[in-house]
Amino acid sequence: MSSVDEIVLPAPADFHVHVRQGPMCDLVVPHVSQGGIRTAYVMPNLIPPLTTTDAVIEYRNHLQNLDPKTQWLMTLYLHPDVTPDEIRKASKAGISGVKSYPRGVTTNSSSGIEDYTVYYPVFRAMEEEGMVLNLHGEVPSDPDQNISILNAEKHFLTHLRKLAHNFPKLRIVLEHATTSEAISTVLELPSNVACTITAHHLYLTIDTVAPQPHHFCKPLAKEPKDRKALQEAIKSGNPKFFLGSDSAPHPTTSKAPGLVEGGEPSPCAAGVYTSPILVPLVATLLESFGALERLEGYVSSHGRRFYNVPPERGQELKLKRVKGQKVPSILRGEGTEVVPFWAGKDLDWEIVE
Repeated sequence: MSSVDEIVLPAPADFHVHVRQGPMCDLVVPHVSQGGIRTAYVMPNLIPPLTTTDAVIEYRNHLQNLDPKTQWLMTLYLHPDVTPDEIRKASKAGISGVKSYPRGVTTNSSSGIEDYTVYYPVFRAMEEEGMVLNLHGEVPSDPDQNISILNAEKHFLTHLRKLAHNFPKLRIVLEHATTSEAISTVLELPSNVACTITAHHLYLTIDTVAPQPHHFCKPLAKEPKDRKALQEAIKSGNPKFFLGSDSAPHPTTSKAPGLVEGGEPSPCAAGVYTSPILVPLVATLLESFGALERLEGYVSSHGRRFYNVPPERGQELKLKRVKGQKVPSILRGEGTEVVPFWAGKDLDWEIVE
């Protein structure tokens, strides 16, 4: 397939995307379809988090008003407000899943959970309703147990195994895997467990994150052997693995060092922004490690099959080979701006309008 100059894909889908709120939302929502995505699975970690069906539906209506061409699939934020009754209400309203964030591990996760067992009645209701449980696969850092952002994913895998065992009919997605151990664990577990892999984790390692704040995300990119395991998972064509970009825009002021009250340097926000270039970027990356023939499965059919979201007619995407298609250095909207991943670098593929 590496010799072809044109590819047609059936309705690419991104099963993990952040589109924020306020001016940033207005800027980035059109970028989702611009990057080739027809169906977007939206994360609920807003301020405040989306813990009720009514709040999720209001947000979905806002996104549909901004871009009615995109199919917006919605999620609830796992929280004490999310009860079995709320799950049943959400299911009737067409909400697709529930996202779990361990407390404090990433952007807007201060309301995240600390104990999964208290939510077992919620997970049983989700099994009955056919909703998907999406897991941010890290545990909070703990110096006494030598847990840090470098090994937080490995420590989470025991929770994944336990949930998969206790809820064999619940569809579970380990989000944005970054380690070889995560890939091995997903492969060992039954077919109700799947895994998203981001575009940026197919490229980054810890060496390329350290000097570049726009490469900093959570979970953190790991070692070359871990990147290789992610690439091999895609290259295998195993349907357990599919695209969830975790595209997460932050204003440039949140990524670049500044000063906060008291004169201390401000922290760097965690997030990599890939939406505007997503499908051409994925094609470029897969071709670089000999997996271009797996593009359709990775960006469309595997995820759609797991989520039971068939492609709609007329939503095919055509790519053509290109030379010198440079990624813009910055994208500006009303009152905000964001730097995309691979800014200033060349893509090998572009979308044919």
